[in-house]
Amino acid sequence: MPTFDLSTQPLRDLNQALHSIEAGKNDLSFEVLNPRGSHAVAVGIDQPVTVEVKGSVGYYCAGMNDGGAVTVHGSAGPGVAENMMSGTVVIEGDASQYAGATGRGGLLVIKGNAASRCGISMKGIDIVVHGSIGHMSAFMGQSGHLVVLGDAGDALGDSLYEAKLFVRGSVKSLGADCIEKELRPEHVEKLKELLDKAGVTDVKPEEFKRYGSARTLYNFNIDNADAY
Repeated sequence: MPTFDLSTQPLRDLNQALHSIEAGKNDLSFEVLNPRGSHAVAVGIDQPVTVEVKGSVGYYCAGMNDGGAVTVHGSAGPGVAENMMSGTVVIEGDASQYAGATGRGGLLVIKGNAASRCGISMKGIDIVVHGSIGHMSAFMGQSGHLVVLGDAGDALGDSLYEAKLFVRGSVKSLGADCIEKELRPEHVEKLKELLDKAGVTDVKPEEFKRYGSARTLYNFNIDNADAY
C-alpha cells in the first residue's frame, strides 16, 4: 500500500500517483497521512482505487471521483465529492457546505453533520447524512436521493426538480415548490438499500418522511411569479 505523508510530501505527488494508475499494473490501495486540511485531496480519480485519508481535509476532497472509494477519517471542508460520477466517498466526521454539489452518481456518506447547501444541484448522486443538514440543501436537485437521519434547515429542496429527499427528523421549512409526499413501498425499499450501503443498521425506513417537487415551477406561470 503506497503511503503519502502530506507533512513531508507535496499533494501534487499523491494526486499524480492516483492519476497514473494502470489497471492490473499498480497497487490500488493508498494511505494518506497528515492531510492537515489540505485542499483538493484525491481529486479526479478515474480508477477503482481505495484511498484512506487519516485526518481532516479542506476544499473539494474527492472532487470528480469516478470509481474510487475514498474514506476521510476526519471532517471535510466545502465541496467534498463535488461533481462525483461514481464510486463512494465516506466522511467519518462533519462536512462543510455544498457537499456532493452537482454530483452525477455514486454514494456520499457523511457520518456527522453537513452544513448548508448539501446536495445542491445534485444530478444523480445518492447522499446519506447520519446527522443533520443546513439550509438550502438539495437546491435545484435534479435527480438522485438525499437521506438525512437528523434534521434539515430552512428552504429544503428549494426549486427542486426530481431528486427524492428523505428526512427522519424535523424540517425547519420547505423551499419553493418542495412538498411532503407519500412514502410508498418502493421508496421504503430504496431507503433500506441506501441505509444498508451507508452502514446504518438501527434505523427503520418507515421512520422517514419523503419530500419532492410539486412541479409547479417547471414552466413559467404568472400566477406563480412570487415563487420564482
